[in-house]
Amino acid sequence: MKVKSIVVAAAVAAAFASPAAFAQAKEQFFPSLVYRTGPYAPNGIPFANGFADYLKLINARDGGINGVKITFEECETGYATDKGVECYERLKGKGPTGATVFQPLSTGITFALTDKSFNDHIPIITAGYGRADSVDGTVFAWNFPLGGTYWDAADMLVQFVGKKEGGLDKLKGKKIALVYHDSPYGKEPIALLEERRKMHGYQLMLLPVTHPGVEQKATWLQIRQQRPDYVFLWGWGVMNSTALKEAVATGYPREKMYGVWWSGAEPDVAPVGEGAKGYNALVFLAPAGQGQVHKDIIKYVYDKGQGTGKKEDIGDVLYNRGLVSVMMAVEGVRRAHIKYGKRPLKGEEVRWGLENLAIDEAAIKRLGFAGFMTPVSTSCVNHEGDAQARIHTWDGKKWVVQPGVYHADTSILKPMIRASAEKYAAEKKITKRDCAKEAG
Repeated sequence: MKVKSIVVAAAVAAAFASPAAFAQAKEQFFPSLVYRTGPYAPNGIPFANGFADYLKLINARDGGINGVKITFEECETGYATDKGVECYERLKGKGPTGATVFQPLSTGITFALTDKSFNDHIPIITAGYGRADSVDGTVFAWNFPLGGTYWDAADMLVQFVGKKEGGLDKLKGKKIALVYHDSPYGKEPIALLEERRKMHGYQLMLLPVTHPGVEQKATWLQIRQQRPDYVFLWGWGVMNSTALKEAVATGYPREKMYGVWWSGAEPDVAPVGEGAKGYNALVFLAPAGQGQVHKDIIKYVYDKGQGTGKKEDIGDVLYNRGLVSVMMAVEGVRRAHIKYGKRPLKGEEVRWGLENLAIDEAAIKRLGFAGFMTPVSTSCVNHEGDAQARIHTWDGKKWVVQPGVYHADTSILKPMIRASAEKYAAEKKITKRDCAKEAG
């Protein structure tokens, strides 16, 4: 397994001088699971670059988190679950207080790490992915699907096409095809889509695509024959651009294609160019573009020759998502400093900060993210915060965000989350947390 180490703190060499010195180091360690190689690299690289650049910014501009310097190390997973687990085991004990938080950027790795979290007490942030039922903090004590889950995303897409048809009742008899990555990631939305199907009477075509997704001719032959009214695309990496190319080849209108937020970035459409024009996807947390935080990154990181990637890629969709995802982790540490003091924190202490996030509009502006995220407020019970998204459309050259904000219907999702979480708790023999008692 290839590991790329990036050490940010200036004092790290001294910290490694002896075990005693290391134990006293005022540093917070952030592991970074990445995939800069393999078929998913075009999507993994910009996210990893944004992740790394933000940590560098906090050190260079702010001197760390309340004076606590950040160190981090990348570990290459190739999007493979077994390698992700290896990286986790390798990095979980690093730093003066161990790993701060893990962000797997893989639902498969998330499933594997969730089982370990109950013993290791290290938070797992899955901003916009992972287990949909992990919203329930009473069962999933260490998972934080901040900003949205795949059940949220699927629900929003059904709402959107329902609105296009003139109402959800007009979906009766319509045909929706789900073209999905045949993995835990791609399978996550199925439960919600089935639930909505029972409610609205549409037909649901389930079309799995084998990893990595470069062979889809049989899938699109079915679409050509069945002519669904809408195609929902749940792909990642090369699978997305391949799907769009096949849509062009079979004559399926891109205007009727709607991707989840991981199927709506520049690497998904750029290889298709004008052929992808009209394609739509959800966008949550961070659309493309630049704001104050990007100006600061250029000033304090890139102009100093410390940038992780290419300067011209700053502001791409997945770069921005990497920024927002790790920013919420940093703010979790900052929040936890209120309770535990301005010092390096253990994962179980950071969890308190993540369960008490209060990133409102004023905080978003202060952090330089105005226009690039919506408020996030969490609790012991709710590990997600509010889930909302927009639709953006590829115009052949750039993403254009459409008017209208969509929220998942909690009246549908809450019973599903509760039932699934309780099933997991029963299977794993987990005692649910009493959040009221913990607060007291």
